[in-house]
Amino acid sequence: MTVQPTALAPFHLAIPVDDIEAARVFYGTVLGFSEGRSDTKWIDWNFAGHQVVTHQVGDGSSGTDRDAIAGTNPVDGHQVPVPHFGLVLPVAEFKELADRLTAAGTDFVIEPYVRFQGEPGEQWTMFFLDPAGNAMEFKAFADINQLFAA
Repeated sequence: MTVQPTALAPFHLAIPVDDIEAARVFYGTVLGFSEGRSDTKWIDWNFAGHQVVTHQVGDGSSGTDRDAIAGTNPVDGHQVPVPHFGLVLPVAEFKELADRLTAAGTDFVIEPYVRFQGEPGEQWTMFFLDPAGNAMEFKAFADINQLFAA
């Protein structure tokens, strides 16, 4: 998934991972983001025109004691992991990604579903963890103008 920077200012986010090669497979192959600059301990990703950098912390052995989720908040009957990050996609791309994640054997924290159905801000959403335990949410609005609906 190679997307040029948007009209909005692209954000930069650096996240810790415990296995840089697992991050390369997950972000590059499973999620489909193109790889930018990299070194032995970090990789820049084109995250739909934004720069997300995976930085290996520790010795590269999976299963470290790092807890990437600080807590949860109840939203629409589900416990949403905090912190989390992700993208707002068109509905068709959201469904394609959900299928790709399912085919890759991803364990969803919250399986893909329609949240706030029939209400302002109705959206498809799904939550899952990357191999290092970083929580991610990808969502889609049938009407993108509902992104900030109250």
